Amino acid sequence: MDTTNQFGPELPTTVKSRVRRAAKRANYQKEAVYQLVDELKLGHVGFIQSGEVVIIPLTVWRKGDFLYFHVANKSRLQKLVDAGETICISFAQYDEWVLAKSAFHHSANYRSAVLFCRGERVHDSREFDEAFKVIMNDIEPDRWGQVRPPNIQERKGTALMRLTIEEGSFKSRSGAPTDNKEDQNLTVWSGVKSVCPFHPTSI
Repeated sequence: MDTTNQFGPELPTTVKSRVRRAAKRANYQKEAVYQLVDELKLGHVGFIQSGEVVIIPLTVWRKGDFLYFHVANKSRLQKLVDAGETICISFAQYDEWVLAKSAFHHSANYRSAVLFCRGERVHDSREFDEAFKVIMNDIEPDRWGQVRPPNIQERKGTALMRLTIEEGSFKSRSGAPTDNKEDQNLTVWSGVKSVCPFHPTSI
């Protein structure tokens, strides 16, 4: 996917989005965020409805600097975004389990992003098609060119939402466990163990 961005190489941040805990693991480069979004395409969309926190997992993809997702026409999420409300989208992937010599220092190697966004519904038919073409052709080359395009009724029933990232952050961990000096001589094995999302592992 295109990683060219219009607004500079870093995400805007405020006290709301800047990482404070383990800040050395933070990264505000758009390239890191875009790579994670492009690889996962699964975002957890958080918003407030009637004073309650709601989180919905959705397919979320990128075209340029914009994020897209689709929902049913007149859904609560469409109405909320069209009203100008901020939504929060998180992406996360575990790559490895980190097994230390102490229970306390067990961890995981991961990549994550938390993005605060505002957006609107896409009404232009050309942008509608181009956005869906991006996600379908990324799943399988030239998929969009082989399938039947959406008809009028399907277009009316589908609300494609275009989002601008207003601020956000990326956070990751990599590498070996951090063991205390006094634990180094313990005979228990320590190291990293790969995580496969489709096949559970056991020790």
